[in-house]
Amino acid sequence: MRLLHTMLRVGDLDASIAFYTEVLGMQLLRRRDYPEGQFTLAFVGYGDEASNSVIELTHNWDVKQYDLGDGYGHIALEVADVYQACDDIRARGGKITREPGPMLHGSSILAFVEDPDGYKIELLSPKRAD
Repeated sequence: MRLLHTMLRVGDLDASIAFYTEVLGMQLLRRRDYPEGQFTLAFVGYGDEASNSVIELTHNWDVKQYDLGDGYGHIALEVADVYQACDDIRARGGKITREPGPMLHGSSILAFVEDPDGYKIELLSPKRAD
């Protein structure tokens, strides 16, 4: 077994695709409209779906905004340098919601960014051998 994708419902598909591709550097892998169901699916990721986990962005045509609820946590991305990634994301218009720095009660360097729908994405430095 392997993890295929994580699905997020989004209110503005074009804004979400722009965020994940232009701000976070993912690729739009595929996009398909389902007129009979009035929804569109778009898949984004850092590599092909055959060998990478990706994010499925689901846009229901008649919904402009979702309540995130209190069950969602975050998606985590490993980046080579959290500080530089935040500078790059900020320069591309991304919203940093937790500035980079050490984890409280730990040594991992992390930060958080928010997508256009308010979903949190954690940026983590590579794991170090202790």
